[in-house]
Amino acid sequence: MPAPISNALRTKKLLLGALLALSFGQFSQAAETLQPLLVANQKSALKVLLEVSGELKDVPYPIKFSEFPSASPLGEALNAGAVDVGALGDAPYVFALGAGAPLKVISITHVDGRYTTALIVRNDSPIKSVADLKGKRIVTGRGSIGHYLAMRALDEAGLTTGDVNFVYLLPSESRLILDNGDADAWATWAPYTTVATQSGARILPNGPDLLTNHSYLAATSKAIAGKRAQLDDFVVRLDRAYRWANTHPKEYAAAQTKVTGLPLEVHLAVNRDTRMEPVSIDDSVVKGLQNTADIYQREGILTRHVDVSNGFDPQFNAIRLAAEQAAGQTPSQAAR
Repeated sequence: MPAPISNALRTKKLLLGALLALSFGQFSQAAETLQPLLVANQKSALKVLLEVSGELKDVPYPIKFSEFPSASPLGEALNAGAVDVGALGDAPYVFALGAGAPLKVISITHVDGRYTTALIVRNDSPIKSVADLKGKRIVTGRGSIGHYLAMRALDEAGLTTGDVNFVYLLPSESRLILDNGDADAWATWAPYTTVATQSGARILPNGPDLLTNHSYLAATSKAIAGKRAQLDDFVVRLDRAYRWANTHPKEYAAAQTKVTGLPLEVHLAVNRDTRMEPVSIDDSVVKGLQNTADIYQREGILTRHVDVSNGFDPQFNAIRLAAEQAAGQTPSQAAR
């Protein structure tokens, strides 16, 4: 005989169910009047994920995707209000906030993988450690998660950004100049880390826990005020899509390679080694991002102090928790 459910637990479940019903009940009342949700899509990542997982079926409002080659122009589009919502790494999000964007993080996903970010050198390079990068050239995207990784790794090795020369390029260009010797190292992220290592490049070892490896879904303040029903639904769809990807690496990889043109083996290797978990917006997340902002300011990437606490909307925690509970899942607090 199952153990009786406590009154507190029963009340909590009822409240969660009521919250879901209240949020999604808005659609049945005004589906025809809901405005399109404008989603910034970096290298088709969100669109492919949502499509292959089935989460673009029966959406009670239009979703319009805009394509961006990297986080920097995506952040600029959010700043300009050209899109409503988009996913950024924590470091690029700080960069966007530093530009004065009226943005709020509405959900966070922890991406746990072997080479989600890495410093890469050619296989024949004499560089064996981060300390060997003194006086060398590191290619990365300005304000990218790779840029932040390089700064953290240099600091851990007792070096400063003044001890190296940064070259700022998009990932497609970065690989070329690393291969032809115009850069000594490349600070980048998946799937480029896997592409490079499968082609014989080496990962430079660095200390653990340099990055949170969080993906931040950020929305404009205008969208939060005017498209709350759409955003409530979207964050839940995205969480479900990530859960699906965790258990369907082959199907996800097949869909990705059709869009990126990268070999199936690359995406499959990344997907098998990566797990996405929901993270609640709380004080520890805000504190971690503030540390990132302070490092950017110290290194001159940001010219002024940025108070990141203004860049979060924890009210979306409730709808995500309710959906997780309804699906029989237990939301995780990923290690930071």
